[in-house]
Amino acid sequence: MKTMHAIVSGRVQGVGFRFFVENKASSLGLKGWVRNLRSGQVEVLATGEQEDLENLRHALGSGPPLSHVADLEVDWDSPPSQDSFHTRPTA
Repeated sequence: MKTMHAIVSGRVQGVGFRFFVENKASSLGLKGWVRNLRSGQVEVLATGEQEDLENLRHALGSGPPLSHVADLEVDWDSPPSQDSFHTRPTA
């Protein structure tokens, strides 16, 4: 098991990005959370198998149809996440 922490920048709020991430992560069997940041970015923390995390990372780089991802910062082996994948309140 590995953990991925990601910060996604661009047009990623108000376009269904968190819903997109939660659905993708859940379909991959990942655990963790997604939330909006006051800065306009989206933060993701996910734990699972490396291949599944790479699939999520690829999806984060594309986003849903109305989004535009300008930057994606990814760190590996962050603190462990939760028992499921869910949306958290804005930080």
